[in-house]
Amino acid sequence: MSSPAAATPSRAPAVPGGVVVPAGRWRATAATHAERADALTAVWRGAHERGEKHAVEDFLFTYYPTRAAHLRRWHPGPGLVLTGATEHAGWRWYREVVLPDGGAGAALDVEAFLADRGDTVRYVHALVGATAGRPGTFGCFGLHEWAMVYRDRAAGRDHRHPLPLRLGHDGTDAVVESHRIACSHFDAYRFFTPEATDRNQLRPTRERQPAMEQPGCLHATMDLYKWASKLGPAVPGDLLLDAFELARDVRYTDMAAAPYDVSSYGVEAVRIETPEGKAEYVRRQRAFAERGQALRARLLVVCDTLLAGAG
Repeated sequence: MSSPAAATPSRAPAVPGGVVVPAGRWRATAATHAERADALTAVWRGAHERGEKHAVEDFLFTYYPTRAAHLRRWHPGPGLVLTGATEHAGWRWYREVVLPDGGAGAALDVEAFLADRGDTVRYVHALVGATAGRPGTFGCFGLHEWAMVYRDRAAGRDHRHPLPLRLGHDGTDAVVESHRIACSHFDAYRFFTPEATDRNQLRPTRERQPAMEQPGCLHATMDLYKWASKLGPAVPGDLLLDAFELARDVRYTDMAAAPYDVSSYGVEAVRIETPEGKAEYVRRQRAFAERGQALRARLLVVCDTLLAGAG
């Protein structure tokens, strides 16, 4: 994510072809953005302020290094010049520009951003583009979460979350042993217990991630928020919050279909050990994949715009 650290602003002519946005318009957009961010993080912030853990939403603020303050900060993305945005001109990867009427504005400094983050832009472009271009797979049933606690008790380990297991340890192990596991996402697979690793029919690695990610994977869909975050101020605010909202929605299903009892959070289990639960999981998985593909298209537009600016 972008850093609020001040930088010495450069003063230059307005971005060629850039759209000049009046101060009243972009400030209203920024205020609406902050209100939406507050609504999206209200549950987690409430638990955090009470000093409580939230077994569902903490993931969005720990695995992903999210800060609510960063989510609240609106960015226009490349190609927009904000009239009178003196505060933006002091933010990292922004520059002050001269407006046609001689006034001052601020815009994303694409050249400076690419100088620092060009490799990230190219990686995200390649990974997201490759994922978007292949069909989704919808037969995993969220068994990655079950594989992360497989035979924990037999090995003398504690399971990953301070929540009871719906089916107990033996029942959880039985589900893993009676199902085919085909997890394509490395960052889920790397948390499998040692006893579960060889049960996975796939062998995802970090190096093979661009070749293995597929749009049906819930974790690949949640990671769209990670990639939007890594592109920092180059990602328009609405796209960042759309990615965060999708990640939050997916996370609730991810835990509902997990072996944990999440009823204390008002979440009804998706019982993937039953035919009805499998059908419900796939229905949600397909809906998330559709939303994720739309976000991938938008992220690719951002990457393309940035890389075109380099040219």
